[in-house]
Amino acid sequence: MISSDLKIFKDIPTLYTDRLILRKITKADLADVYEYASDPLVSRYLLWSPHTDVGYTRLYLKTIASKYRRGEFFDWGIEYNGKMIGTCGFTSFNLYDNSAEIGYVLNSSYWYLGIAKEAAKRIIDFGFNVLSLNRIEARFISSNIHSRRVAEKIGMTYEGEHKASVYAKGAYVDVGVCAIIVDNFRNKQK
Repeated sequence: MISSDLKIFKDIPTLYTDRLILRKITKADLADVYEYASDPLVSRYLLWSPHTDVGYTRLYLKTIASKYRRGEFFDWGIEYNGKMIGTCGFTSFNLYDNSAEIGYVLNSSYWYLGIAKEAAKRIIDFGFNVLSLNRIEARFISSNIHSRRVAEKIGMTYEGEHKASVYAKGAYVDVGVCAIIVDNFRNKQK
């Protein structure tokens, strides 16, 4: 992958799965984004704190719109039955090593339905087949066993833990890493 491949995110393509539409996040999603982003359960294992008011979410969506225009935002909104219930996408790219990190956030009312797995599988497919990545990894606060399970269910292998490697919400936390490389992805597709 070369950096010009990331220009695709200036007009992020809509992706589909059996149950989901993965699409650009817009200001029309304000109520849905605020619903999950203000939930302490959702942000418990994330680096950000719950949104305290709808004005904060409105500013967040404005920031996202600006980043989309510049091709600097790599997340899709997860639409399920007409409702935007979370996000899934790439949190970062390492162009030199042709790799990326994937992340996912989901409204707690939709946990345990296989939605995060379904969305993440589609994003990984996009990463390998459209962006021609060699490696995709998921990093998560180690105590978030559900995030690790999602990563493993989509074919990633647990690679280990980085002790006290991230400072989050006033404390250093351990971070687990799961990853998949393109060859393993292709073999699992056969």
